[in-house]
Amino acid sequence: MNVGSEHNSTDHAIDVAIDRARMAYLRACELDVAVRKPGNVSLASAGHGMQAQQFIDSARASAASLFARGACVGERIESAIDATWAVAGCNTNLGIVLLCAPVAVAVERYPQTSSVPALRDAVESVLASLDVDDARAAYRAIAKAHPGGLGSAPREDVHSAPTVGLRSAMALAADRDAIARLYRDGYADLFDTGVAALGDEFRAGDARESAQPTVGGVVMPTASVGRAVLRAYLSLLAHAVDSHIVRKRGSAVAHTVMEVAARWQMDPRLAESGSGLDADPAFVEWDQSLKGNGLNPGTTADLTVASLFLALIAQPLLARRSGAA
Repeated sequence: MNVGSEHNSTDHAIDVAIDRARMAYLRACELDVAVRKPGNVSLASAGHGMQAQQFIDSARASAASLFARGACVGERIESAIDATWAVAGCNTNLGIVLLCAPVAVAVERYPQTSSVPALRDAVESVLASLDVDDARAAYRAIAKAHPGGLGSAPREDVHSAPTVGLRSAMALAADRDAIARLYRDGYADLFDTGVAALGDEFRAGDARESAQPTVGGVVMPTASVGRAVLRAYLSLLAHAVDSHIVRKRGSAVAHTVMEVAARWQMDPRLAESGSGLDADPAFVEWDQSLKGNGLNPGTTADLTVASLFLALIAQPLLARRSGAA
């Protein structure tokens, strides 16, 4: 057996997997702003004092840290948030980074993963291995980003030194934060709701993207891919109250937004081969109304990006079209 050759082959497979995941991450972040998602910042609609370019810059700045070979989850989170603040000067992607870092490690540890079930198992393995060092680094990143509505907790507060692993710390906050709940539950809502809502239409979309126009350095999605992204966002927003809105404005307001999302989720234009929804004046007005009232379903946007990231890794078609090399 040629041990050296086998080692080189394994290294090459890991490098290929990491590069594929990095491109998937960048494309997921591009799609986040390329599609109008009511209440969130997009290329079509700024909001909450932020512009789409800040999110694009944040994705590109954070990518090197998230996919730093050999780094643990906590190191990736902390470094990515530091890099983000250097270019954006505000919290544009804390939730995205918290969700994508364990996936990045899973890809490195299991480079042959190429299906949704296998990826789900790989992510669960990484989450189960998180330790107190991961928690310390993640706590520092969260404190620096200081997300809106961040309060205090009776146990393992983010402003104190953690005494348990990152997954255990997240489990303590699972009843009030969707991202913490995902850590506890092995990303169940991402796979069962977000990725599932994207469907085959999303996975097949790459073949038609090559001729798409570029706006702000972003290759715009085809109508079918845009529908799939919007379908995932509305499905996630209708599935559970948005944690960010709950922290900022309370549960009743968050439930109202969820109920409106559930109505839009049933719109027949979101079905495959349906006409576009994002140009409907009523849909545009909902987007503007949410922003005008300071309502930002930011956690749901983070979950949408993470769902896109997972889907692109499992079926990395669209990742190849990323304009953010």
